[in-house]
Amino acid sequence: MLQKLRRLELPPPRVLAFILGVFASFLVLEGYLIARHGFRLPPPGLGWFDLLFWAALVFWSVRVEIRLPLSASMSHLFLFALALVALTPLWFAPLWVFLFQYSGNTWYKQLFNRSQDALATLAAALVWQFFQSNPLYLGTLNLSAGVGVGLGAVMFFIVNMGLVTLIIHLANGTPLREVWKKNFGWLAASYFLLSPVALLLARAYEIPLLGGWGGWTVLLFLVPLYYSRFYWDEKVRLEQAFDATLEVLMHALEAKEPETRMHSERVADIAKDLARARYGDEAKAMEIYRAARLHDIGKIGIPEALLLKPDKLTPKEYEVVQSHTTLGAQLLKPAEKVAFGPVVYNVILHHHERWDGRGYPKRLAGHEIPEEARIVGLADAYEAMTAGRPYRKAKSSEEALQEVQDLSGIQFDPRLVELFTQLWHQNPLWRDRQAYLEAKEGSVSRSTLSQPYSASASPSPSEPGQETSEA
Repeated sequence: MLQKLRRLELPPPRVLAFILGVFASFLVLEGYLIARHGFRLPPPGLGWFDLLFWAALVFWSVRVEIRLPLSASMSHLFLFALALVALTPLWFAPLWVFLFQYSGNTWYKQLFNRSQDALATLAAALVWQFFQSNPLYLGTLNLSAGVGVGLGAVMFFIVNMGLVTLIIHLANGTPLREVWKKNFGWLAASYFLLSPVALLLARAYEIPLLGGWGGWTVLLFLVPLYYSRFYWDEKVRLEQAFDATLEVLMHALEAKEPETRMHSERVADIAKDLARARYGDEAKAMEIYRAARLHDIGKIGIPEALLLKPDKLTPKEYEVVQSHTTLGAQLLKPAEKVAFGPVVYNVILHHHERWDGRGYPKRLAGHEIPEEARIVGLADAYEAMTAGRPYRKAKSSEEALQEVQDLSGIQFDPRLVELFTQLWHQNPLWRDRQAYLEAKEGSVSRSTLSQPYSASASPSPSEPGQETSEA
């Protein structure tokens, strides 16, 4: 038993404390409601078959959830939870939501999902009960049910999304605003527009329209509900389309310049770790990772004779190679409003700028250079130093680190050099190029949502006569 406890998977301490706090809150509040209103199964007006039917609906709703970009998901559970709130005693719906969710995650994720959904249902039930005890009239029209379920949905949304947003922030360091924007902001309108359906489900179940059993009407509602999920799914599909676009573009570049293996992927991994250390934000790190995957995409427009030349380039040839920054930005310009944000364009256009202002294409200096471009530029240079060329022997990891440090304040942002040095001493996989290639070539499946891609792009040759490290 002790050995099993030692092997038990645990989240970071603050995440575990938050999960246990949410669970304890549910237990205390649910226990209070049961003690105050009494516990009886089945509750008045419902039989065991009814309870199993609604348990199956709760299970089904979570089973067909939509995965959201930042470690979250969305489902129609709130509709069935609100319908149960309208049908049953105050304590019942939260308990059923807690007990009958689909469990496919690790134990602490299961515990959190069950507890936070149950707490959200409990909050909605309290709002519903308030309006049932304090009827709201407009003339002779009783608005209690409609207002109760509407505000109950608002309360469910606030508690549910609030708790999920907080735990993602605690687990990944992603800013609360970023979690809301990417996961939930775009869902709010459709969520609230669907909330009246919960009251319809409850009333349809109470007053059978087909076959003497209200469940038939509820089951008919499942058809449009199931297909309405595709509206939510469209957001995730757009994210996947973005990832697929990255992969297609990088395969195109790899086909043009296959000699240098996994350059862009290693650059992206270095940049991601550096961005994570700089910002403490997983979403920002992932954004820079994706931009780094595309940093050399402009090389598609550079003649192969120059990209594959075994000797150093002449100054005129190097000018042509330098143009890959502006070519890359031009290449992706048509997708600016639908797929790629400013971070991608900043990285593509400015990853060869230098801290001292002697880079290209615009000779920006210091903080004039977008920070994401400084991050990718440093990662790109380190990768190039350790890759080697026919005309230049590859440096060892130690030699490359020393060169990065020597160029601090000259080519690279000194603050980023300090962060890079700290990461390097932690011995990440990307530190040694050969170890990195061997590890990555053993990987079967990669995506930007879980692990990096497998395509590669190559660094450009060093400028003749310039004392610098270019990638």
